[in-house]
Amino acid sequence: MMQPCQSALSCLPGIGPKWAELLRAELHLQTCEDLLTYYPYKYVDRSRVYRIADLRPDMPYVQFCARFSSLNVVGAGRKARLAATVTDGTGVVELVWFKGMQYVRSAVRPDTDYLFFGKPTEFNHSITVAHPEMEPVVGGQMPAVSPLQAFYNTTERMKKSYLNSKAIQKMMTTLFVQMGGSIPETLPEHIRTRCGLMSRADALRVIHFPADNRQLEKARLSLKFEELFYIHINILRTRTARHTRQAGNRMPKVGRLLNTFYKEKIPFEPTGAQKRVVREIVADMNTGCQMNRLVQGDVGSGKTLVALMVMLVVVDNGFQACLMAPTEILATQHFQSIAAMLDGLPVRVELLTGSTRKSVRTQLLADLAAGRIDILIGTHALIEDTVVFANLGLAIIDEQHRFGVAQRAKLWAKNVRPPHVLVMTATPIPRTLAMTVYGDLDVSVIDELPPGRKPVVTEHYYHSRRGRLNAFVRSEIDKGRQVYVVYPLIEESEKMDIKNLTDGYEYMQSIFPDCNVSMVHGRLRPAEKDEAMRRFASGESKIMVATTVIEVGVNVPNATVMIIESAERFGLSQLHQLRGRVGRGADQSYCILMTGDRLSEDTRRRMEVMTGTTDGFEIAEADMRLRGPGNMEGTQQSGLPFELRIADLCHDAQLVSYSRDVASSVLNADPDLQKPENAPIAARVEQLRRDSPNWIMIS
Repeated sequence: MMQPCQSALSCLPGIGPKWAELLRAELHLQTCEDLLTYYPYKYVDRSRVYRIADLRPDMPYVQFCARFSSLNVVGAGRKARLAATVTDGTGVVELVWFKGMQYVRSAVRPDTDYLFFGKPTEFNHSITVAHPEMEPVVGGQMPAVSPLQAFYNTTERMKKSYLNSKAIQKMMTTLFVQMGGSIPETLPEHIRTRCGLMSRADALRVIHFPADNRQLEKARLSLKFEELFYIHINILRTRTARHTRQAGNRMPKVGRLLNTFYKEKIPFEPTGAQKRVVREIVADMNTGCQMNRLVQGDVGSGKTLVALMVMLVVVDNGFQACLMAPTEILATQHFQSIAAMLDGLPVRVELLTGSTRKSVRTQLLADLAAGRIDILIGTHALIEDTVVFANLGLAIIDEQHRFGVAQRAKLWAKNVRPPHVLVMTATPIPRTLAMTVYGDLDVSVIDELPPGRKPVVTEHYYHSRRGRLNAFVRSEIDKGRQVYVVYPLIEESEKMDIKNLTDGYEYMQSIFPDCNVSMVHGRLRPAEKDEAMRRFASGESKIMVATTVIEVGVNVPNATVMIIESAERFGLSQLHQLRGRVGRGADQSYCILMTGDRLSEDTRRRMEVMTGTTDGFEIAEADMRLRGPGNMEGTQQSGLPFELRIADLCHDAQLVSYSRDVASSVLNADPDLQKPENAPIAARVEQLRRDSPNWIMIS
């Protein structure tokens, strides 16, 4: 018997070098373990054999038993096809092959019944099946087939080499024959018994060759639990290691700077949520362990104020702080608002971006290294090797999902003892995603809006209501308010999007000739963009036509209308972010979602969610259900920092929570996995550590 898990696929009989290379290149399958965990994407019921007379073109895959009555090549050259008719005495089916014709002709035996399997369609008023699977009926015995046939995803390149779903299923059969009972168990018996799970060997066999739906669901549950359990084991052990072993600088003093700022500079009383989150962060920074905390706060909830108060604590304790934002617009916005709030206090705040002039940058870097700068705000420029801090105590990452893990990790190396880490997001994170992607972080939530804020009224308009919309915009401008008009821009180089934006700009100028209209997009020079932003922020221009560059970083309390053109081209989270640009003052604000008349079901649901709630967490949950978690967060700009082969964070929320509870109970009783009964867990953790990069450590 072979030891299957780590053996190369090329060792498996029937897989030659060409197929092995295709599996590696197309599906990233290299070992037998990889193949074992390449799960089917669907199953087709093969428990029934139909009569031809009962076949209809709207049926899914079906099987029927029949005998060839004709078999001919039709056409010539590249248009040639193999056409056949088969009958079972109740009717006739036409079969057609466009590939593998020679093989089919050589395989067909006269006066023999075959079991056919395929998708019936209608062509020229006849039932037709293209490229059916076929097995001869020998001695009156039907071929042995799984009652539920598994189907596997393949690529066009694989299919051209006849490496299709059927071929993968045959590989699975060979693999299970070769392995015997040598699939190692990954979960201890005490966990399998407690949770009612199959052994791993049984679950893998059933997932590929299920006898019925009941067994299939039990196998799915077992494999999903195993996958989620080990994600949680890794996350929780990482969290424990950080809390117990990763030393951090103590920040015991809440001193003069914060007290003066709080008493003299804050123009309003912070919300209870803001105060609570500041207390949580300050307590973390005084434990002697490195803080690694996530702050979630919906748009307009006051995260910047929280960040500033915490940075003042750090400066009071003799350390420096930095705040890294994903765009120059947002970094500049943070710098301007923080500098204004600190005016008159002995705190030096500087801005470093890609646009900082060389002469300014040289002096700034010298002052930073000498400790003469207390707070540095910037973009990716902060992680450059030339940026050296005298004593960095706190690194804050805003809208952190826009930075790759490797980029964020560079900040941690800016001090001999790693700085405390605070990551902030205005994109509320669904609970299942927070438990997995951010499970090693402590989480704070700012769940209150500042007093006086009114919920934004959101409406969905079709293009046919443009006249009514213009009248509404006029009424708001006459009240002294300002208006955003946002157009989608997927890529800055897309000429059609730029044309739509320009056309929209000219349209607003023609409809409102008495109003100054600004236009902003990513292809403008920084000076042009800044000037357009300045004119709008000062009230000089009443309407801003822009792309999503204004999604974050623009704070104009007088703007009360957000019009989102072609709203069907935006995801829910982005629509919610854009809506957050209005409603920042005391006046009632509005978000208008403009779409065409013909909408897909997915778009219609998104519009219903947006008009039905302003709760960012509800929207985040809906967004994850519609788009999936892989489009929300991750090690790069999207995707998850771990691979899910079978579990689904959207649909397996209860299992995510349950598997975390089980993992937590195991580690509470045996933190280092030293007990004999947990030996399978320790072995699996070590294997996963060798096989997968652990990005969670620096998330």
